[in-house]
Amino acid sequence: MKKILLYIVLSLVSFRITAQDLNARVQVLSPKIQGTNKHVFETLETAMKDFLNGRKWGADPILPQERIDCNFVLNITNWDGSSNFSGELQVQSSRPVYNSTYTSTLIKLNDKDVDFIYNEGQTIDYTDQSFQSNLSSIMAFYAYIIIGLDYDTFSLYGGSPYFANAQTVINNAQTGSYRGWKAFDGNINRYWLCENLNNKVYAPLRSFMYDYHRNGLDVMAENAAKGRKEISSLLPDLQQIDRQRVGSMFPLIFYTAKSDELVSLYSKADPQERIQAMNILVLADPANGNKYQTLQK
Repeated sequence: MKKILLYIVLSLVSFRITAQDLNARVQVLSPKIQGTNKHVFETLETAMKDFLNGRKWGADPILPQERIDCNFVLNITNWDGSSNFSGELQVQSSRPVYNSTYTSTLIKLNDKDVDFIYNEGQTIDYTDQSFQSNLSSIMAFYAYIIIGLDYDTFSLYGGSPYFANAQTVINNAQTGSYRGWKAFDGNINRYWLCENLNNKVYAPLRSFMYDYHRNGLDVMAENAAKGRKEISSLLPDLQQIDRQRVGSMFPLIFYTAKSDELVSLYSKADPQERIQAMNILVLADPANGNKYQTLQK
């Protein structure tokens, strides 16, 4: 009987471990908030961490070592001393590169439209069926985006189901009055990021993400020249991505995450390959042109 009970307990523990998809590190900062009693920020940080790490966001079983590393840094800029909060949320995620200790950044953004209600000690509730709260919807949205981008780098368009889930979060949030969920809330927001990821116009960039990671970076540990050559063959595709379209957020997110990595990758290439890469990248991503121009030195 004791062995049976032990088996049940271990099974439940094992299920709890494998049920998680994210390895999310959460920080709640409040440097602009006056006062010494900031215990509410500590409980908020714990609640956010439990929410992100304690849920099963994806469909596939995930081993502990396979969880997706990500960071959520919430900087509280306004608090009414009770339950109303405003701030900015920095979101970053990465994926490991095969047969190496290197991790490649997939998303790095700063969401400036973060307003929510939170009462100290409350459980953060969420359902895909309806809008529960702005805080839970924002975190669920980014959880799906993070998982979708990760899947996109391991299988071609593998993240599509998760981007569809993120769209559901967007749709549900239309019933609320919070910023960041609607097309007219600006060109750089959650609405446009999700729109881009679900829009066939940006399918070539998603395809590039897959080939760049699976056939490029994942090969470089064993054969750096081969992996870099594959990436070089893909670079011209970046010039075809429409960055002038209203709400063109996915390309912005891509280059924010990848510009430094691309410079580092080609800094080790021969002069001809460096210059070719620089010329393409400067045209494809003029905002980071100064970074790429260091490749000619």
